[in-house]
Amino acid sequence: QVQLVESGGGLVQAGDSLTLSCAASGRTFSRDVMGWWRQAPGREREFVALIAWNPGNTSYYKDSVRGRFTISRDSPKKTVYLQMNDLKPEDTAVYYCAADGLGWGRNWGPDYWGQGTQVTVSS
Repeated sequence: QVQLVESGGGLVQAGDSLTLSCAASGRTFSRDVMGWWRQAPGREREFVALIAWNPGNTSYYKDSVRGRFTISRDSPKKTVYLQMNDLKPEDTAVYYCAADGLGWGRNWGPDYWGQGTQVTVSS
């Protein structure tokens, strides 16, 4: 089994930055991919960003966050980060870390999920 624990959410103002972290533990992944999804009140959960490795590092972003968000990983710590800059009120959501699974981008179906961390951006 894999455990994912997120941290770093909070309340910020529009234009601010925030970094989310996700620490993985447990068994080895079947597929080396981790990333983030988010769910705003009354809306479906949506893909935000992912990073795949072995071989290399490849990242992919939802169009509306590309250029503002950066996903990265620290391999020895088994941790993935989501640096979020120039935050907007529409970024307000519960952000979920995810890992493993098949597919790519919004068609990625993770096998494992974290418990979520709230990000609130005030205008």
